Order: sequence, then C-alpha cells, then structure tokens
Amino acid sequence: MDVVTEHVTLEAGHPIYRLQRGALLLGVAGLVLTAIGWIVSPDQFFRSYLLGFLYWFGIALGSMAILMIHHIAGGAWGAVIRRVLESALGTIPLLAVLFVPIALGIHHLYEWSHEAVVAQDAVLQAKSAYLNTPFFLVRAVLYFAIWILVATLFRRWSLEQDRDPDSRVTLRMELLSRGGLVLYGLTVTFAAVDWMMSLEPHWFSTVYGLLVMGGQGLAAFAFVIPMLVLLSRQRGLAPYFDPARFHDLGNLMLAFTMIWAYLSFSQLLIIWSANLPEEITWYLNRSTGGWRVVGFGLLFFHFAVPFGVLLSRRLKRTGPKLAIVALWLLLMRFVDLYWLVGPAFSPTNALPHWLDFTAVIGIGGIWLWYFVGRLAQHAVIAIHDPSLPEVEA
Repeated sequence: MDVVTEHVTLEAGHPIYRLQRGALLLGVAGLVLTAIGWIVSPDQFFRSYLLGFLYWFGIALGSMAILMIHHIAGGAWGAVIRRVLESALGTIPLLAVLFVPIALGIHHLYEWSHEAVVAQDAVLQAKSAYLNTPFFLVRAVLYFAIWILVATLFRRWSLEQDRDPDSRVTLRMELLSRGGLVLYGLTVTFAAVDWMMSLEPHWFSTVYGLLVMGGQGLAAFAFVIPMLVLLSRQRGLAPYFDPARFHDLGNLMLAFTMIWAYLSFSQLLIIWSANLPEEITWYLNRSTGGWRVVGFGLLFFHFAVPFGVLLSRRLKRTGPKLAIVALWLLLMRFVDLYWLVGPAFSPTNALPHWLDFTAVIGIGGIWLWYFVGRLAQHAVIAIHDPSLPEVEA
C-alpha cells in the first residue's frame, strides 16, 4: 500500500485562489463603502468597525487556542488542520494594523475616555487607574506583541519540523502550547474586558472572558471545516480529509457549541439570581424590544438547531453537509457579537446599520485574502506531525 509522505502544496488552479481574489475585491469594496460611512457618520463608523474587527479577530485567536490544544493533546483531527490554524493565527500582524482605527476612535466608542464624563461619575473615577486612554493603548500593544511572538514561533518551528522530523521541535511546540494557553487565557480575557466589556463600564462579569474564549473556539472550528472541504478538491489533499476526520471535527464543533451555551447560561444564571442593579441592567437592555428577539434567536439558532443537527453521525461524516452547518454557525457568531456589543450604543433599537455589514465584509475580505496567501506559501499538510494518520495515495 502506498503512503502519502511528500509535502503537498496548493495547485496553481486550486479553487481557493478564486476565493482569495473574490475576497480581495469584496474587501476593498467593503472598506471603501465603510470609509464613506466614516465621512457620513463617524460614530456609527467606529461602532461598526469594532464589530467587524472583533468577528475576524475571534477566528484568528480561536485558531491559536485550538492549535495549542492539538500540540498538547495530539490527535489526527488536529494534524490535518494544523496549517489552516497556523495560517489563521498568522493573520495577527494584519489584525494589529486593522486595530489602528479602533485606537484612533477611542473617544467615539468608550465613555470612560472622556475626562468630563469621568469627573461626574464616581464609578468611572474608581476604575480610572485601569480605564484610561494611555494604559488602554499600552495593553493593546502588549497583547498583539504576545500574540505575534507566539504565531511567529509556531510558524518557524512548524516549518523546521517539515524539514527535519526531530522530536525536539515537537517538544518545543508542546512546551510553548502549555505556557501559551495560559497567556491566551489571560490576554483574551483582558482584551475582552478592554474592547468589549468596557463599552458599558459600570457593568462587569467574571464569566465574560470565558464566554468570549468559548465563542472564539467555536468560530475557529466553524471556519476550518469549510476550508477543509475546499482544500479537499485537490487530489493530493483529499486522502487526509476523510469521513473520520470530518466526524472528529464535527464532534468538536458540537462540543464548543455546548460550551458556548453553558457559559452563556452560567453568566445569565449568576447575574439574574444575584439581582444586583449594577449587573442586571446589562441583561435588561438585552431583553427588551428587538434585542429580546435577537436573544431568543440565538438560543434557538445558535444552540438548539445546531445541537440537534450535529447529533447526526451521518451528517458529521459528510464534509459538504457539515460545512453548511459550520457556515451557519459562523453567521450566528456574528449575530452573537452584535447582541453583545450593539446594545451598548443602541439599547432600544436592534436594527443593524448598513455599516455593520460593509465593515465585516471589508475587514473579512482583506483578512481572507491574507489568510489564503499565508496558507499557499508552504505545504498544506505538516507531514512530520507525529499525530498525522497514514493515508493511501
């Protein structure tokens, strides 16, 4: 029996290049329209841009977490998606550049950045040692520096492992993953507090960071699965993406769907049972008018329906069908972020603004273009991963 052992790269005519070109065109068009929105309505521009940034940022950081879990736990499921995860993680430098408009728009987004507001608010004064513009920017630089360093080390060592199956390289990536998961938990928690929770600075939740991390992990799996279906259209890659691998990934996506639901319910239960004015207001704003409809929609379409569908073993072993569920969950991830962020700016109106769509499309188009470029640079399968299954040529 022949075994595939060579490094397989993307063919020149692979369909993913059409995705890359289309993404670039959509990205440029979306950013141009979003820039027009900045001229028309600066406040709405920064709000929509933040939402779009957080969406794609979540996929990249979720990919980092999943990659580190694979290096620690092993498993064929992670070996076949390693390069997709590494390429998504490799977009962090691009995201650092895309963060610049948010840094420039602090005064449009965060009320704690206005000295006059803080001077009249005792709660904001008590939090001013942490919530202030210089420290906010310093923390953002620190977060991106850590993430870029981790991404660079993983990429360098992964390519080194391609050239030489030295077990010491595998051990280095495992050790980096053990410490990296701790760094991931800390940096994402603080970034979630800074960029999302501080939009409503009087409110706080000890579960919020975990909730954001759960959503990022789910977004990463939901992104990886359609990418694998697309990659499998190349003959040299198809043997790696067999029904067993899709079944594993479907189970993991189901698990993260349940984790997201559990953390969402845990936060609601803790805050609702305590019934403290400084905490419960956050849910009151999200349980009235149109936001209530969005909340119940998330309960049904983000959890109940995907949960029921992903129980099917046959569906999880069929790549294209599983990809449809994954794409649906990617849509629901956007709706969830909209529900988390939107009421901070518009507590009575749940209707999205057109800039919400142009921003996420614009940022996403540029992000996908950059992602595919990273993926195409090297072998799509890391052959020397000790967890990689042997497959027939």
